[in-house]
Order: sequence, then structure tokens, then C-alpha cells
Amino acid sequence: MVTNSALPGGRPVALLGAPTDVGAGARGASMGPEALRVAGLGPALHSHGLAVLDRGNLHGPANPWQAPRDGYRHLDEVVAWNRLVHDAVHAELAQGHLPILLGGDHCLAMGSIAAVARHCRAQGRRLRVLWLDAHADFNTSALTPSGHLHGMPVACLCGFGPPTLTGLAGHSPAISPAEVRQIGIRSVDPGEKRFVHAQGLEVFDMRHIDEHGMRQTMALALSGLDADTHLHVSFDVDFLDPEIAPGVGTTVPGGPSYREAQLCMEMIADTGRLASLDVMELNPALDVRNQTARLAVDLIESLFGKSTLMRRA
Repeated sequence: MVTNSALPGGRPVALLGAPTDVGAGARGASMGPEALRVAGLGPALHSHGLAVLDRGNLHGPANPWQAPRDGYRHLDEVVAWNRLVHDAVHAELAQGHLPILLGGDHCLAMGSIAAVARHCRAQGRRLRVLWLDAHADFNTSALTPSGHLHGMPVACLCGFGPPTLTGLAGHSPAISPAEVRQIGIRSVDPGEKRFVHAQGLEVFDMRHIDEHGMRQTMALALSGLDADTHLHVSFDVDFLDPEIAPGVGTTVPGGPSYREAQLCMEMIADTGRLASLDVMELNPALDVRNQTARLAVDLIESLFGKSTLMRRA
């Protein structure tokens, strides 16, 4: 029998749709929230004994599809969306709910994680962010020629970016690199790589997973969690190998397999510390019969206690 051990106190899960691709380089991630609903995310979570509150979608500015200005593409629109996300996520946390942000592109994690960090500061709790992604997303306007802000959220959260984004929660930086563990990374720009090393970001790239396995990788990424730790997972669907998850805008070969991804999620669930979640960059326009959305729902179920094993709890 599946239990909702990932939710201490049995608190409700709140689904928040953020249908925008304003920070991305390709259109389509704006359809991600609906694809996850069509794939049955709400009923799937409910089937595991969770109270599910679907808050519908946030409504922000349209994607103007313009060229970068001063190193950033669509900065004003990205700021507007992230303020909406910040306020919505913070409101759910204040009510004792577990927010699940349905993206949308990964720039939205700035608002989500800024809200989580604000909540943790107010509660006197520690924060651990697991960044599941093919990309480090630690670029700045000086390092990337594209200006796409979905490649900059971790850097902005750590204080490197425009003040309108680094100070979303009234506190800059929102987090420190020491609070982040990145997993599955395999596509990093040369200047970005040097910047990641300079800031001491802890990265478990695909070579680490190949050499040490997902089990040891996750054991290291989750080490040090305790009852006072808020665990936030920011799950970019391009974390997965594109052979099993083609529906993303920035596919990078060589990602985790289905079983590796399941083990990753199961080990997170085993901690019982999951307290907030982003699901980012699902692009139904590039998917095949919604298979990537269905896989994402399957993996999210594992985050909330579904096990593929016959092991006794």
C-alpha cells in the first residue's frame, strides 16, 4: 500500500499552473500545465491519498517574442510572471500546503524558490534545493549571447542578475550556492562552467552518475537533511534522456534512464522532507502523444511515495 510519507502531517497539495514560455528560446512550454492535467496529475496524486487543490492557472503577460535588450530577453515579462509565481507559492506555503508549480519554462523557478526561501527565513528553517536538469542554468547576461532567462534562474537566485529578479522576495540573494545540489547536468556553456566552479556550486553531472550510480549520487545530494530542512525539488523535464522524454525544447542526449529517474524520485520520497516542487519545461508541441507528460506524472507520483519495488515499507 502506498502512503503519503512525503507529506508530514498530510497537508494538501496545491497545483499552480504558470502557462508561459516567456523565458525560453522556443515556444510551447506555455502548454505544459494543461498537458500535465490531461496526463492525469491531479487524479494520480489523489489516488495516493493526497488532498489535491488545483488552483488553475496564473495569468501574466503574453510572450512578445522580441530580441534581447541589454543582455536580457523579455525581462519585464519575466519579472511580472515571477512576481505572480512568488506570491502564489508563498500564499500556499503560508496556508500549510505543498505547492506544485506547473510550468512553463524554468525561469519561473526564480519566483518559486524565492518564495520558498522567504518562507524558510520566516520559519527559521534550513533550505535544500535539488535542481534536476540537463543544464546548470547559471548563466548571466555577460556569459550568454542569447539572453534567454530560462538559462539564468540559479544565478539570479544566488544574486547574480538584475535587481528586479535577484530581489523578488525583498532579500538578495534569495539563496546561497551552498543550498543547491544540481543533478543530471550535461550541457554547460564554457563561461558558465567557470562561473559555477568559482561560486562553489555542488554539481552531480552525468559523468558522476555514470561513475558512481544514481544511488550514491542521491545519497550525497540528500545528505544532511533533518527535521528542520525544507526540501524543494525543481524538476526540469529535460533532466531525462530525450529517448524517453522528447517533449522538451532543449533536448540533450545522455540523460538519466527511466529506472535511474525513478530511483532518484523514490530516494527523495524516502526522506519525507519534500515540501515544494517545480515541474518545468514540458513542451507538448514537441512531444509524441503526450508521452513526456505521462512520464512526468509517473515520476511525480514516485516523489509522493509510489514505489516500483516489492520491498516492504
